[in-house]
Amino acid sequence: MAMDTSLNRTAVNAEVAPVRPGEFSPLLLGPLSVWPPMVLAPMAGVTDSPFRTVCRDFAAAGVSPNSPHVPGIFVNQMITARGLVEGHEKTLKLAEFAPGESPRSMQLYGTDPSYLAKAVELLVAQEHVDHIDLNFGCPVPKVTRHGGGGALPFRRPLFARVIGAVVEAAAGRVPITVKFRMGIDDDHLTHLDAGRIAEDQGAAAVALHARTVEQLYGGEARWAAIAELKEHVTTIPVLGNGDIWEAHDAIRMLRATGADGVVVGRGCLGRPWLFEQIARLFEGGELGAQPSLGDVVATMRRHARLACDWTGSERALRAFRKHATWYLTGFPVGGAVRDRVHRVDSLDGLDAIVAELDPDLRLPVDALRTPRSHKGGPKPVALPPGWLDDPDCDLALSEEADAVTSGG
Repeated sequence: MAMDTSLNRTAVNAEVAPVRPGEFSPLLLGPLSVWPPMVLAPMAGVTDSPFRTVCRDFAAAGVSPNSPHVPGIFVNQMITARGLVEGHEKTLKLAEFAPGESPRSMQLYGTDPSYLAKAVELLVAQEHVDHIDLNFGCPVPKVTRHGGGGALPFRRPLFARVIGAVVEAAAGRVPITVKFRMGIDDDHLTHLDAGRIAEDQGAAAVALHARTVEQLYGGEARWAAIAELKEHVTTIPVLGNGDIWEAHDAIRMLRATGADGVVVGRGCLGRPWLFEQIARLFEGGELGAQPSLGDVVATMRRHARLACDWTGSERALRAFRKHATWYLTGFPVGGAVRDRVHRVDSLDGLDAIVAELDPDLRLPVDALRTPRSHKGGPKPVALPPGWLDDPDCDLALSEEADAVTSGG
């Protein structure tokens, strides 16, 4: 099935008309009123507590301090339901939130309704979360080859049972949202069925990454699919995800699709101030100048210190190196600096590297849409044998489907 991609084609840094008062509404997720209606996409190995803190603070800076709304939802990385239920040490650490973090939002992964229900009952009983998102969009082969992630919505009965079990376990105490892709490939699109099933099972909202599993992260997100989903899901909010590289993209997506909110993924990597820029546009303001390299370095250093504080060790900088690389993406700092960043192992070492940079440098306009992190695709999808034979097959999946490690 060919689908129009013209909705989201744009020139670099293309501006949009200012947001009119009342043009968009707060995103309502159970008791949560979210304004601006923006969500940090859960990303494995990325959206940990330090990164969420940085993003949240930028978002709050873009709205009125007296706002009665939550200035965005910032979702923890993927946590496996089985890991939570069985008390795996790594899973429990990844599931932690910063003191005072609110609302506490977590994405759960699982394929077994009973494991997911037990995990939700545990989280709700401990008042550990304020929002739970279900992961049905992961395209990683080790997930899809067992029928999980982006493969699972193809099996409609199991998809319905999983969502229904989680909604029942939550018992209305926290909103449950569902994130999925367009389908396995263009010959096996599932987003309309998935949206209706989630709606029927009591989900508070659905979010569509407008790519197929086969696409991975390649090509353009097809915003027309978000508009199509919005026409079919009418009683709960529909969120759009894909190719939000600049603040104006968020406004353009909502105007083009009629979606109720925007999910920001790779666009904020190395650029967490994107949430402040988006917030300012939703508030009817102007984008303003892009940050200088000096501003970027200040954010990078704060992020690095938060990471070390969170783990209690400068060993956190090994995982932080990818963030440091993303912060510098597009700036003409030279290969030698990038190589040193790839090997940084101390806060003092990071400070020494960035002290040599020109703080007045500005990011070239044509670098604003440079992808960070995942770039691959298309690629054939790894699936269980016979997976595509019958979308109404209601067989349970193998135990391996729930054995995926949290955070990856």
